[in-house]
Amino acid sequence: MTLRILPPTLVNRIAAGEVIERPASVVKELVENAIDAGATRIDVTLEQAGKNRIIVDDNGKGMTREELELSVHRHATSKLPSDDLLDIRYLGFRGEALPSIGSISRLTVTSRTKDSANAWALHVEGGTIGEVQPAVLTQGTRVEVCDLFYATPVRLKFLKSDRTEISQALDTVTRLAMVHPDIAFSLTSDEKILFNVGAQGDLLGASIKRLSDIMGKEFSDNALALDAKRESLHLTGFAALPTFNRGTSTEQYLFVNKRPVRDKLLLGAIRGAYQDVLAHDRHAVVVLFLEVPSQEVDVNVHPAKAEVRFRDSQAMRGLMVGAIKHALSDAGFRASTAVAAQTLERFSGNYNIPRPTYDYGNHNGTLHEGVRQFFEPLMGAGNATTSLLSQDMLEPMARPTEESVQDYTLYPLGAARGQIHKTYIVAETVDGLVIVDQHAAHERLVYEGMKKSLAERGIATQKLLLPEVVGLDPALAECLLARQQELLEFGLAIESFGVGSIVVRETPAMLGEVNIAAMIQELADNIREFGEVLALKEHIEELCGTMACYSSVRAGRSLAVAEMNALLRQMEQTPFSGQCNHGRPTYIELKRKDIERLFGRT
Repeated sequence: MTLRILPPTLVNRIAAGEVIERPASVVKELVENAIDAGATRIDVTLEQAGKNRIIVDDNGKGMTREELELSVHRHATSKLPSDDLLDIRYLGFRGEALPSIGSISRLTVTSRTKDSANAWALHVEGGTIGEVQPAVLTQGTRVEVCDLFYATPVRLKFLKSDRTEISQALDTVTRLAMVHPDIAFSLTSDEKILFNVGAQGDLLGASIKRLSDIMGKEFSDNALALDAKRESLHLTGFAALPTFNRGTSTEQYLFVNKRPVRDKLLLGAIRGAYQDVLAHDRHAVVVLFLEVPSQEVDVNVHPAKAEVRFRDSQAMRGLMVGAIKHALSDAGFRASTAVAAQTLERFSGNYNIPRPTYDYGNHNGTLHEGVRQFFEPLMGAGNATTSLLSQDMLEPMARPTEESVQDYTLYPLGAARGQIHKTYIVAETVDGLVIVDQHAAHERLVYEGMKKSLAERGIATQKLLLPEVVGLDPALAECLLARQQELLEFGLAIESFGVGSIVVRETPAMLGEVNIAAMIQELADNIREFGEVLALKEHIEELCGTMACYSSVRAGRSLAVAEMNALLRQMEQTPFSGQCNHGRPTYIELKRKDIERLFGRT
């Protein structure tokens, strides 16, 4: 075996193996180049899921003939004005995309600058670079990639179905479109337009308008705006209400300096922010934009630049958790509009029955007279003013009292009008009605009270008669010991006990008897994966939640109208009261127009 220098073509194919995994990878690299070139419109076209052809057109500044010749050589870039790899201000910077793509496909790049008399085209086939030729094109660049992986056919066997590959390309374009509302994007696959959004310009609210176009109006209706700063870090974006959630984390979009990323630290921060308002099998919907000085973040730690590394990861995590929790707290009792929409859908059903039309105009007296004659025997002779349902026949808790008639309808959750099945409170608002699950609502109120009390008085600890020694992987043990003070604040006192071992001397009193070894292992895993002591927090908060559940107003208990109104007023003043400790909504609101639609009045 003789040591040798690999030929450039093979080097480019090896580089392509790291950067170009599938057609979506090509789309990502080319669209990012177009964004860096200052384009205001980017059009992507796919044929056969991108395996046959990928075309990316943009109206950016374009390239001169000399720049075009350089662009297909490795490490030729205009995006590193200095040699400082920590001073990166563009999406691309390595100069590997075009040569890598050209080494495994048939690549044609056509470009024209504003001041050029004509366009220029360059063809690369399997790494072999052709001559620059005159071409026809308006200002901008057109990149055409044909027969992807023809030079490395084994890679084609690892591609998924066409549907999956198209979905991946669409996700790539969607993510870049989210963070660039000033650019128009389109994606066409086999002559079918899959994605098309216009530029929003620099108007105030352009970001939420773009997100509404992409994620739907339902997201924008239930999104809470974020804008928080900590030293040189700046977080903006939108976090959805807890009751607007998903079964997977696919709708958690994270951007660092306008670069789409999937980062465990950031995902862990989202989980931490929503941990006591969402069920464990549900996931929040968020779109977060982080602006970090280029010297504080390393984007050169992943071949596809999908992950980043922060110099001060804890400051970043603290900023995210604090901003999201603050926004959720400010939202108070607000619940997702999706809850009401789902309720209406279940009311109306999906039956293919012709919808009747109703005429609520004036009628002559014939119909009314017939109705009166029909009910007269039930009403009793000579007693035309007697109601068919007397007050004595009503459920006692549903009778209006002097207090319930007060104008509580001006409050957001309205005035209590009755109780159904001794479980649900029905309240009237100015423009609709509210149905409250009394147990779920009171459970949240008690839980928030417990959290406040713990924050004020601290967590009581219990000293172990016999301290317990727990053996761990040395690296995990060091992770725990680095958080020794933070763990102590949660009532867990630990010390080093030699290499790979720690000794536990105190535990939170409220946990009672607990499997210390299992808890320590879970804590260590949490800190390594998410950078925080989630397990201990969850144990304590789960216990608080259980205590709140058992000490709150139970379903099946009759409440006086005064008690109902008191519960409604307290909900209005308590953070997170729109959902219970398990993430379920505590109330459903139906607007008057929704109710009228159910009865065919609109």
